[in-house]
Amino acid sequence: MTRPFAQGHSDPTVQPVPASVVEQVDAADTTLSNPKWAVISIGSNLGNRLETLQGAVDALEDTPGVRVKAVSPVYETEPWGVEPGSQPSYFNAVVVLKTTLPPSSLLERAHAVEEAFNRVRDERWGPRTLDVDIVAYADVTSDDPRLTLPHPRAHERAFVLAPWHDIDPQAQLPGRGTVAELLSAVTRNGIEARRDLELRLPE
Repeated sequence: MTRPFAQGHSDPTVQPVPASVVEQVDAADTTLSNPKWAVISIGSNLGNRLETLQGAVDALEDTPGVRVKAVSPVYETEPWGVEPGSQPSYFNAVVVLKTTLPPSSLLERAHAVEEAFNRVRDERWGPRTLDVDIVAYADVTSDDPRLTLPHPRAHERAFVLAPWHDIDPQAQLPGRGTVAELLSAVTRNGIEARRDLELRLPE
């Protein structure tokens, strides 16, 4: 069931699940037979950032063949790859889920969730209402240009590694090593844990 937003907002994720996704999982497969683990990074630096991230978590949970298992603390992050002060700061978090969707269908759903929140792709490193990235999918490694696994820059991004480490200190990034080791090798400058904010794990 889709969860309501705060008063005055309509839920933009109330839309048909793409037909290809439905075909992959035979509609709502609540048993999740033989699921795989996946790690998703979410971020927003436009609009109501916390509400948007919560909406993304809820939309992932509402996807047939997906069950959200853990949601990280929220981090506030300086924008990546742009001049300091040229964009609002991001709220970032990591979601760990189990899914029967293959990586290609999970990517399709990630893009659909972004579009539901009016994501615009006009410029590289541009501001965005919502960014949904697949960081890792089980132990899969792939050089497919449409979906490189694991994410090709995850190992150098503290705003991915820190929240992931918070919810799974033993996590490993396939082909790169432990998240703890990777996190110790990158700077945490420009990211701050927002302990005053919280994303709800879907019921």
